[in-house]
Amino acid sequence: MGPRKLPPSKVDQSVLGNGDAADPLKPQEGSQFQSGEPLDKGETTTLATVRSRWVQRLRHDRAIAVIRSHNWLQGLAMAQAAAEGGLRLIEITWNSVRPAELVAELRDRLPHCQIGAGTLLDAAMVREAVAAGAQFGFAPFGDSGAIAAAVAAGIPIVPGALTPTEIAQAWRAGASSVKVFPISAVGGAAYVRSLVPVLPMPLIPTGGVTLANAAEFLAAGAIAIGLSGELFPAEAVAAGRWDQVRDRARRLAEQVAPHCLPETTPPLEDLRP
Repeated sequence: MGPRKLPPSKVDQSVLGNGDAADPLKPQEGSQFQSGEPLDKGETTTLATVRSRWVQRLRHDRAIAVIRSHNWLQGLAMAQAAAEGGLRLIEITWNSVRPAELVAELRDRLPHCQIGAGTLLDAAMVREAVAAGAQFGFAPFGDSGAIAAAVAAGIPIVPGALTPTEIAQAWRAGASSVKVFPISAVGGAAYVRSLVPVLPMPLIPTGGVTLANAAEFLAAGAIAIGLSGELFPAEAVAAGRWDQVRDRARRLAEQVAPHCLPETTPPLEDLRP
């Protein structure tokens, strides 16, 4: 699959808001933008639509396999093993080897999965990821340029944040959900449980989620979880033991299954788990 050209597009500033605007937790849903890959032919999508459909997907799948690979063929095998184990959301970090080619190849090889990009540090990386065919993006922090570029392209963007203020700011800037990272540094599932009642946005904890505690995070109110090293042990990957990776992916899929909901479009106002 050839690279996709990102059409020129500007973010409606009403999405980004400003520090003097009303309630910083209130989603800024009113703006429209042209999607780089429209959800339906000829459709002008809104931030509300992108958020709603992303939340729908997260509710249905609940777990994201995060791949960071220093070998391109190894990255393909990691994704294939995760998909064979039952995971349908796969993130390729942008500090992997040839990440754009990896995303494009996986879009062809795994049409039943959604392939996204991670570790997107700025707007240029987001545009590269979208051009390669990334269907969602993750960032380690809330860079306003990266968020704006993803919003302009019409793909979900999930910036990293840790404090309530950072989470609220990321959401207000246009995030489709917020990555709570690193979750192990702030109390794990207990921290998520304390955030959910007061922050009306979908949260995805990473950086401390394991096979043993994955279901605990979902029970605490996280809409989904992200795992990397737990799914792809360094020794197993180096030895090409893809059966071990498949087994871990299958165990994770089984643990999150009780929390997975049918693929139905949720109400736009209902964006929490």
